[in-house]
Amino acid sequence: MKGEAEKISLRHQLITCAVLCALAIAVILLFHPRPHVSAILHGQPVIYQILIGMAFGAAYWGISLLGSRFIAPRSAAKHIAESYSRLDLRGWNPLWIAAAAGLGEELFFRGALQPLLGIWATSVLFVLLHIRAYRLNTLNKRVLLQSVSIFAMGVAFGYIAIYIGLLAAMLAHAGMDAVGLYAIRRMTRVPTPTAA
Repeated sequence: MKGEAEKISLRHQLITCAVLCALAIAVILLFHPRPHVSAILHGQPVIYQILIGMAFGAAYWGISLLGSRFIAPRSAAKHIAESYSRLDLRGWNPLWIAAAAGLGEELFFRGALQPLLGIWATSVLFVLLHIRAYRLNTLNKRVLLQSVSIFAMGVAFGYIAIYIGLLAAMLAHAGMDAVGLYAIRRMTRVPTPTAA
């Protein structure tokens, strides 16, 4: 059961989120100027951040629907789907995984590291965090394109965090991941036999 041994559980994803949140809090407490909470909560009013974050997620959903018609048959899309199929995407798990990634990754990268390192260096680190998930361990055209797209998303989340707020970046990230994970689940689903 080699395939089963490679599965990444929801528990693993939630632990990763908790570790990233703990690291973020440590970095903020040690290296950010006081008051710490206001540094994290800067930006537009919360209701605007929620609406804008959700709008980014909805826009990504619309683009994904259009793009999936043209991109899904390509080998790069199949590789991404295979990489993410290692996640336990049963039931509500895509939403939990997306929420954990949106919270943990954005708090760590955009909330804790970006004010210290800037958008570009933080986005490079964001790519490095995703090497295992995307299996970016060899250098070829597919890996380069995926790395550039992850870097671009890191930059986009960085600008969202600066100009709109960290909560908007978290919601946009979670929304985009939820859409992507449900698409992966749909692409990798093995059809169940129908009862005769």
